[in-house]
Amino acid sequence: METVACNLCGSMRHTALYQMPDRQGYQAEIFTVVECNECGLGFVNPRPRFEEMWKCYPKEYYEEGFAQNRAYHLRRYAREARYLRPIETRPGPKSLLDVGCANGDFPRFMKARGWHVEGVEVSTSSQPITDFMVYPQQLPEIPVNRPAYDAVTAWAVLEHVHDPMAYFRKAAEVTKAGGLFVFQVPNFDSLASRRLFLEDVPRHLYFFSERTVRRYLETTGFVLERAHFGRGLFPLPSCNWLHCYVRTKVRRKPFTYADIPMGRPEFLKCHNLEPGLLSTLRFAIARPLTALDRALLPFLSWIQILRKTYGSSTYVARRLG
Repeated sequence: METVACNLCGSMRHTALYQMPDRQGYQAEIFTVVECNECGLGFVNPRPRFEEMWKCYPKEYYEEGFAQNRAYHLRRYAREARYLRPIETRPGPKSLLDVGCANGDFPRFMKARGWHVEGVEVSTSSQPITDFMVYPQQLPEIPVNRPAYDAVTAWAVLEHVHDPMAYFRKAAEVTKAGGLFVFQVPNFDSLASRRLFLEDVPRHLYFFSERTVRRYLETTGFVLERAHFGRGLFPLPSCNWLHCYVRTKVRRKPFTYADIPMGRPEFLKCHNLEPGLLSTLRFAIARPLTALDRALLPFLSWIQILRKTYGSSTYVARRLG
């Protein structure tokens, strides 16, 4: 474990927001999420060193690939491709660098649309890729030192890295003038991220708001063109928001990780029940507050999207000339 300064402004002054274990169960550490007192960036501190992170990414972490849910992933890739339309509609060839390309499915999707694609993937647990160039190191270390790409994408990547600023700087270095840097991250202004323990700690190390994203972009030579808050790419609804509200506003007590209630899947497993109408009714009777929480989630999500406080955010930035 290592203790770090704020990656965005360098401050050592921060406030602890909450503590939680690894929900995936890969290790037994308790992690603290803090917020920088100067700029508002959220991050895990202390955190596992880079050399230790492989323990958090076993092979099964990558196993849900394109083949397992083809229809869902095709829809997601099509939505991601829409963010690149300002480049795609230009005449001539287009080049894409996909950072954190995992098993390579999104670059292949774009390759089929006529793009020249390359990828970056540091993990050795993902499947080997042989049909296009993949750099097997962190983005700041790839041997590309010129504006070579019309677009750089990073879908659910920047929250995982140890040095986001280095990633922003390298993205600026390799993106052509007028090119796009498009990335999706969890939204630190959301209940899901700040209060409900829904971040994938410790795989998620950094937590971004629109304010901190703008500062990263302005520091590295980008201008933010569009910010989208919604569930189209990686849904992150505010599950257990009602429990949090009742505990903090009504009972005037803190909402901690230990206060997270049992969900429906855990309830069915605990009582040896098969999924179905009767088991769902039994769950609703036994856990009425949780049932009401889930029933109201679509309405809450709609409000959060309008207020830019939904759990997932996507940013489109243009490289200045």
